[in-house]
Amino acid sequence: MGLLEKIHEPKDLRTLDSTELKTLAQEIRQEMIDVVSRNGGHLASNLGVVELTLALHRKFDSPCDKIIWDVGHQTYVHKLLTGRLDQFKTIRQCHGLSGFPKRAESTHDCFETGHSSTSISAAVGFAKARDVLRESHHVVAVIGDGAMTGGMAFEALNHAGHSESSLIVVLNDNEMSISPNVGAMSSYLNRLRTDPLYDKRKEDIEYLLKRIPGIGSKVAKVVAKAKDSLKYLLVPGLIFEELGFTYLGPIDGHDEALVEQVLEQAKQKKGPVLVHVVTRKGKGYKPAEANPGVFHGVGPFDALTGKVIKKPAPPTYTTVFGETLCKLAKEDPKIVAISAAMPSGTGLNVFASEFPERFYDVGIAEQHAVTFAAGLAFGGLKPVVAIYSTFYQRAYDQVLHDVCLQQANVVLAIDRAGVVGDDGPTHHGVFDISFFRIIPNLVFMAPKDENELRHMLYTALQHSGPVAVRYPRSVGQGVKPDETFKEIPIGKAEVLRDGRDVTLIAVGPLVHTCLLAAQELRHRGVEAAVINLRFINPLDRELLLHYAGLTKNFITIEDNVLKGGMGSSILELLEEEGIEGVAFERLGYPGFVEQGSISQLHITHGLSVQGILQAAERLQLIRRAAQS
Repeated sequence: MGLLEKIHEPKDLRTLDSTELKTLAQEIRQEMIDVVSRNGGHLASNLGVVELTLALHRKFDSPCDKIIWDVGHQTYVHKLLTGRLDQFKTIRQCHGLSGFPKRAESTHDCFETGHSSTSISAAVGFAKARDVLRESHHVVAVIGDGAMTGGMAFEALNHAGHSESSLIVVLNDNEMSISPNVGAMSSYLNRLRTDPLYDKRKEDIEYLLKRIPGIGSKVAKVVAKAKDSLKYLLVPGLIFEELGFTYLGPIDGHDEALVEQVLEQAKQKKGPVLVHVVTRKGKGYKPAEANPGVFHGVGPFDALTGKVIKKPAPPTYTTVFGETLCKLAKEDPKIVAISAAMPSGTGLNVFASEFPERFYDVGIAEQHAVTFAAGLAFGGLKPVVAIYSTFYQRAYDQVLHDVCLQQANVVLAIDRAGVVGDDGPTHHGVFDISFFRIIPNLVFMAPKDENELRHMLYTALQHSGPVAVRYPRSVGQGVKPDETFKEIPIGKAEVLRDGRDVTLIAVGPLVHTCLLAAQELRHRGVEAAVINLRFINPLDRELLLHYAGLTKNFITIEDNVLKGGMGSSILELLEEEGIEGVAFERLGYPGFVEQGSISQLHITHGLSVQGILQAAERLQLIRRAAQS
């Protein structure tokens, strides 16, 4: 039996000596490599926090002490140390362990995360609650240098410094997030991490100052001012101390004993403390150390070689989007692209390489990205903002107020729309239809395949006013792209199959599911029309009203929650027009969606051929066809 199998809860770590801790660290890394090579997941970030997590759980008493993990994709080690080793092989699988902190899984997961830059805000809340209730436990936020670039983190730092409540922020600085960090904070941290002698020099000079004989109160004040000036001389800015934090570091995050020593120092100090820990992403696994970006969120791979297992498949929608934008940008010098710290994830890395002067990575700052785009648009450019659906939730006010109210010529590319698979509810993009379709002035569309995505992007850039295009994480349908771009008439749907008994209505790749279901319905005597709606806003009112009168049965299918979704918008249309007597079935998600593969989740929630057939049965279409 290895050491890891003997760790059932964090207190078991406190009996281990330094040699045993190093052995345990190796076992943890091997366990993560073995499981992630089969399941896929976030490997590099977890390999980089092994020693840090061991030190945290040795110095703090979780769950009494609260440890809050920013983003949360680096909590695999935490899960292994808090009684979940037996379940670890199920991580990110349907009905298995979540790849992120989950309160329902363990009392050690005190706060659920998945989006970045939230941990310090939550920590301030936990600390204030502790103070009000006159409790005495510690509160720790663990945040990466990438997440520290997010505006919410700055807001929380500002509040924490002002409140003076005791809490500890551990800055896990691995010099790289999903993509290389950008901005002033990144440059500042680089200066800190490359000047590790700062603390020693400061202490030496303070010692010399104190040895000056005959210091009176006036001289002491001068010395204090000299010390402050010295801080700015040695480390420009010292932003954390100016915000009210005691700053400790930077220290080697892979020296477990040193991390423990500094964490103990932090525990003894009053008020907010920031511990700056420098780690290496992918530590202990050479393929991940060499390519931390690839192994940030990786699919199954060969554990021995590190070679990612890829099956032949059509290009992803993301890839097609990036390639199409580059092609269009070659013809139009006004096209610019914006990413919020995800150029590779959104397919904009190719654009960034070809047009570096027209590409902007603003860091983890979705709100700024959208308003920045509005400014670019009013300045005469054609900005395209590519952000995951789940992260557009953070920029809703900016989309509504800064883009749509003012009718700015901004294209909102909504990547990862619909369910995204094993990352689970924090990453599924199943709300964007509901929250975008209600915004005035916004043209909102979704392609049935990768070829239609190309035409929609072209259409969006020809349109005067704001446009949103949503598309999924998955690979395309494998259709051959047209040689030339075509402008799609705004608000016009496409009839792919005619029928008299029922109308199947969908947007996005689920249109193809409807076509397959229509074939099955025909075998059962039911003639189904299939409409590729294309435009969620504006709706093709004329076409929908025609089929409402013709078939009097509608089934809508959408990769979105049911409330406020596409089906709801069509029901609203029928109500507005006073149309009665249309039987209606809406297929979509009831709310937050669990983790699982995209195909599993579609089947579970009825977004499948069988789900459509069952909806037809509920409308009694199949029974009536059998009787006729």
